[in-house]
Amino acid sequence: MQWDDGGAVDGLVEFRTGDGAVVAVEAVEERSGSRLVSRGDGTVQATRTFEGALDGVRSAAESALRVFRDGSLKPDGVEIEFGVKLSAETGAFIAKGTAEGHLVVRLTWSPAGPETSPAS
Repeated sequence: MQWDDGGAVDGLVEFRTGDGAVVAVEAVEERSGSRLVSRGDGTVQATRTFEGALDGVRSAAESALRVFRDGSLKPDGVEIEFGVKLSAETGAFIAKGTAEGHLVVRLTWSPAGPETSPAS
């Protein structure tokens, strides 16, 4: 498959959502040695629903949030950012952004409000 500008693309994977909508994503190359059969346009039908493909990533995000919220730091806000790749067979997985991986965590604290003096 090629984009209009001539750049090559491996193909697309189509995921269905629970309500029947189709979500098409750029395919990642599978390293398992097996190859899925695609339609003539290079599109492959995923074996899972979109929500099912994201289950593992959601669990990873929930675990990471629990680690940072329940620790001694007690931030007012936790923001976790990571890239996700989708595969027709594997589903979703956290993508590496560098040789080591990609995970950005931001913890925020709000300044304490002004102290009120006790009424006498």
